[in-house]
This record gives sequence, C-alpha cells and structure tokens, in this order.
Amino acid sequence: MSSVTDSEATINAFTNAIRPSFNYFVVNTAFSACLFTLFLVLLALSTNESRRRLVFRLNLLAICLVLTMGALMGLTTGKAVVDPFNQVSTGVFVTGITFLVFPPLLYDSILLTRLLALYPPSSTAAATLVKILAFPLCIKCARVVIITIGLRSYIGSGMTTEALVQDEPAIWFRNPYLIAEWTMQIVDNMYSVSLFLYNLHIRTSSIKRARGIADRIRQIFYISVANFIFPLVLNIAQIIFAATDRSPFTGGVLPLINNYVTVMGVLCATLWFSGSEWVRTCSEPLPEHMLNSPKPNVGGPVTGGKSGSTIVSIGKGPVTHDTTGLDNGTDPKQLHPGEKE
Repeated sequence: MSSVTDSEATINAFTNAIRPSFNYFVVNTAFSACLFTLFLVLLALSTNESRRRLVFRLNLLAICLVLTMGALMGLTTGKAVVDPFNQVSTGVFVTGITFLVFPPLLYDSILLTRLLALYPPSSTAAATLVKILAFPLCIKCARVVIITIGLRSYIGSGMTTEALVQDEPAIWFRNPYLIAEWTMQIVDNMYSVSLFLYNLHIRTSSIKRARGIADRIRQIFYISVANFIFPLVLNIAQIIFAATDRSPFTGGVLPLINNYVTVMGVLCATLWFSGSEWVRTCSEPLPEHMLNSPKPNVGGPVTGGKSGSTIVSIGKGPVTHDTTGLDNGTDPKQLHPGEKE
C-alpha cells in the first residue's frame, strides 16, 4: 500500500513540476498557429504595390521575430516537459528571453511610422520633425537601456538553465526594470496614438462630407484605438501582477501574450488595407455588360478604374461622385460630363 502511495506522490510531484511549462507550451503554440495563419492571409491578399511599402516590410520583420520567439519558447518549454532533467542550453534559453523582451520596441516603432504619413519627411521642416520625434526616440533609447540592464541582471543570477529557471520567481516579483519598461511603453504608445489621432481629426475635418472618405477615416480611427487599447490593458495587467503575484508562470505568459496581441493588431490593420487593395485590384476591369448597358446615364467613358468606391451607378440611380472624385484626386464633375445633358 505504501508503494502505491509513493508512486502517486511521485507522479503528482512530476505533474506539478511540468505543469507551468506545459501550460506555457500550449499558449505559445495556439498563438503561433493563429499568427502564422494571419501571415499566410497577408501574403495572399498583398499586392505588388503594398509589398513595396516600408510598413509592409516592417510588419514582415515583426512577424518573423515573433515566430522566431515562438519557436524558441516552444523548444524551451517542450524540452522542459519531455525531458525536465535535461533542459535546453543556457544560450538557447537566454536567446528566447531576449526575443521576448526586445521586439516590442520594433512593434511600437511600426506604430510610430504612421506619423510619417501625416508629416512626410520630404515636405516637412526638419525642426517640426525633431519636435515630433524627439520624445518617442528618447523614450525608446531609455527603454533599450533599461531592458539591457535588466536582462544582464537576470543572466548574471545563474550560470545554467536550471539556475535561471529557479530564479524566475525572484526576478519577476516587483522587478523595477520590468515595471519601468512597461510603464514607459504605455507612455510611448499613448503619445504616438494620441498625436496620430489628433492630427488625423484636424486634417480630415474638411472632407467629412465625402461619405466614402469619412467611413474609411472612421475605420482607421477604430483600428488605431484597438491597436492601442489591447496592449495597454495587457501592460497594466503585467504591472499589477508583477507587483502582487510571485508566480513565474504569470510573469512569462503575460509578456508572451502581449507580444502576440500587439503584432496581431498591427497585422490585422495591414490585412484590412491589403484586402481593400486586393478587392480594388480585382475589380479594376469593369464587366462588359455594365459598360454596354442599354440605358446608360453616363455621358462619357468611365475613367479612374482604381477608385476606392465599390458602387457603380447605371441609369438614373444615385451616383457616388464625391467619393470617386476624392479617391482619385480629381474633380468629380469632370468624371461624368454627360450628366448635365
């Protein structure tokens, strides 16, 4: 009877020892699969024009970094589950931690590039660019210094993977470097998003009457807010748990989820724009029967096939002149000269 009890105790102890790594592995695998699926959709919907943009390439770099992080974390936690007495090397473990804490700087920089769409370097005074970019660049430099100091402090606490894993509770609980990094990340993102949305509102107030443009601006606003809100909530949760919870699992899984959620938010925004461009590209050649309608109400050939409008008016129905003209950057009245007849 005692042997059975000893066996059950051994099994329970082994299960409790590998449970954090197993849960971590499941969470990492689920988010990696979702991100990889979105990555394939992005490649399928992207056009040659969108692939040449800087934001698209930065998104690809961010996705590759996160997938690399997922592979390293999966290798580390999977090895801890399968063979807990022979874990990965210290180099692999430290590399995984590095990919966990440094890439958020790149994700925040991608959000910062949206300001360059409102302030193009080629047409904006250098003094104005310095005023706009000085604060986010300084705070990013401070974040790099804090992350580097914190990472070196963590690596110096142990020379083996087992020692580093054992020190995780002490490193996670009320770590001043982690709390400072997450606080500055909140401030950094709040500055970029607030400035972008404010300037978007100011510069587009004169074209609110154009329904298509207004709808698109509203969608951009919602996407920008969503890209800020979800990482903000997770950053606040990280700070709260770091100050109250000693569990190393919480300290590892929250930054992991935050990385995935941040990249997925940026990726979904890119997917939305890529999907719109893909639909526009596929709909460029108008169907033959639409051009040869027996009762056309259009006095001239339809130009501007790359218009963002998805409504084609035949006959005496309403015509979306405002959206079409604004999307093409031309006068709407010049697109339909026969309408006055």
